[in-house]
Amino acid sequence: MKPVKALNVPDATLYRILDCLAEGCSVRSTARLCDVHIATVLKVLKIAGEKCEKIMLEHFREVPVRDVQVDELWGFVGCKERNKRNPNDERQGDSWTFLAVERHSKAILTWHLGRRTRIDTEVFIEKLNEATAGRFQLTSDGMAAYPNAVSLSLGTRVDYSQLIKVYTGMTEGPTRYSPAKLQGTIKEPWFGNPDPDMICTSHVERTNLTVRTRVRRLTRLTCAFSRKWDNLRAAVALFVFSFNFRELHRSIRCTPAMAAGVTGTIWTWQDLFAN
Repeated sequence: MKPVKALNVPDATLYRILDCLAEGCSVRSTARLCDVHIATVLKVLKIAGEKCEKIMLEHFREVPVRDVQVDELWGFVGCKERNKRNPNDERQGDSWTFLAVERHSKAILTWHLGRRTRIDTEVFIEKLNEATAGRFQLTSDGMAAYPNAVSLSLGTRVDYSQLIKVYTGMTEGPTRYSPAKLQGTIKEPWFGNPDPDMICTSHVERTNLTVRTRVRRLTRLTCAFSRKWDNLRAAVALFVFSFNFRELHRSIRCTPAMAAGVTGTIWTWQDLFAN
C-alpha cells in the first residue's frame, strides 16, 4: 500500500524527496536531484508537513523538562515587510519562527510561525505550556512580550528570567552585513527562583543555526525564501520532526525525542506515514 495515495510517485522517490528537503536542499534542487517536477516536491512538502505537525502535537504533550530556552528566528514570505504592497496582508512580509528547546534532551518541544507580536508570543507560550509538565526553568531573550505571556500560561510553575544582550550600534556602508559586537549581558529574573548559572540562551541559539542551515527558506543573504506562508510552515514542521525523531545527536548519542522520553526508537519516513 502506498504511503500517500494522492502522490503518483514511487515510495523510494518520495523518501528521497523528504531526505533532500530535510537536509536543506531547495525545492528546485530537490526536483533536479529526484528527477521530479517542482509541483510534486511542493505537494510532498505540504502533505508531509501536515503529518509532521500532527505528530509533534500528539507526542510532545506534558513532557517532563528541567531547563527550557526560547527564541525567535526572522524570515520573510514573498517580500520583506517594508516592500509589501498591501500592509494588511498578514501572510506576506516578515515572519518569525518561535522555538522552545530543552537544554538536556536537545529536543525542540514546540514551535510557532507568526509575527513578533504580543498575540503570537502568547500563542507560542501556551503551546509550550501544553507540551511540558512539572516545574522548570525558562529563559528567553529581552523581548517585551514574553513576561506577560509567561505569566498568563506558565507563571505558577516556572522559574523565569530574561537574558538581555547589549550590542554596539550597527555600522553603515560596505560592512553593514557584519554582525554587531556584543558588549555584555543582563540577567533579569521575573518569576520564581531561577538559578543564575542556568540563565542562558546558547542552546536555543545553536539550534537556530541548525534551522537556518537546514531550512533553505530561512538561510540568510541568499535568493531562497518562501513565496507562500503555508510552504514555510510545512518546511519548518518537516525539519522539526526530522530533528527530533530521526537524527542522532552526538552529545546525547540518541535522538532528542528518545532523550526526552517521547519515543524509544529512531523513526523513519515510513513511520511518519504509518501514523
